[in-house]
Amino acid sequence: MTERLITHLRHVDLAVPDHARQLDFYTGPWGLTPEHSDTGLTFLAAEGSPEQYVVRLRKAAEKRIDLIAFGVATAADVDVLAARLATAGVQLVSEPGALQTPGGGYGFRFFDNEGRTVEISSDVAVRAHRRIEEGESIPVRLSHVVINSAEPEATRAFYEQHLGFALSDTLVHPRMGAMMWFLRVNSWHHSMAIARCPHPSLHHASFEMRGIDEYMRGTGRLLRAGVEKIWGPGRHLAGNNTFSYFLDPSGNTMEYTTELEQVDEDTWHPHLYDFTQPEVSDQWGTANAMNEFVAKRSFNDPDKGLFVAPPV
Repeated sequence: MTERLITHLRHVDLAVPDHARQLDFYTGPWGLTPEHSDTGLTFLAAEGSPEQYVVRLRKAAEKRIDLIAFGVATAADVDVLAARLATAGVQLVSEPGALQTPGGGYGFRFFDNEGRTVEISSDVAVRAHRRIEEGESIPVRLSHVVINSAEPEATRAFYEQHLGFALSDTLVHPRMGAMMWFLRVNSWHHSMAIARCPHPSLHHASFEMRGIDEYMRGTGRLLRAGVEKIWGPGRHLAGNNTFSYFLDPSGNTMEYTTELEQVDEDTWHPHLYDFTQPEVSDQWGTANAMNEFVAKRSFNDPDKGLFVAPPV
């Protein structure tokens, strides 16, 4: 098994055609805090997170994932991962060096097997953050990112073999086979998941709330604001976390969640869950049914940024 050096998920960076509408959404009903903004570029922090930002919005002609960022413990770990990837023939976007983004740090970027840009970094300054109070229905942190993949088995193998991700659980369909793989880099059940899809794209990004009450209050705020709900509220079986999925103005699916399971990595054995069983998708039975409408919205638009490094 590949030695795991990645410690956690840092942020997801999105290019969007309508920056102003996206900014209004994320700083308004969604509950993030704008930081370090520039013309057409905004870094959005979660008040409960030590990360400088959890979402970056960049104004662009076409929608895409700019990059997904992960942290490691030391600059030496950055160098080890960069060398490991280069030796394996993975295309580096940038060599290890000083980062020019908020909080600084040391890191590099590379393309994964399908062309997404991934950043690995260490020594990023900690943001002044705070404890989210009872009843405060804003995100505590970025919980996980789920990507759509046209070659999900190869994508899973890439992240396991090169980056030390570990499989937590798999969702299967009795006729279509394996459909989603949950991968972890620490004791959280998943920091990333990979979904089978006709094309690479963002499936969803998920934000952890303080607790059940705050999760429901946030869900209700979005419903009252007229934000389109895709699926939820409910509780998944894999990960045991709650879910409410909404569409942002650019058509990206965003999730409020809480109580994501933490596993004992020494004893954990991955499960195969048949998601045609209602309790797998939603233990509570409160969410709308998982159907073609939900699946199609989760497919998102094909990512236009594959094997194209973001300009920032």
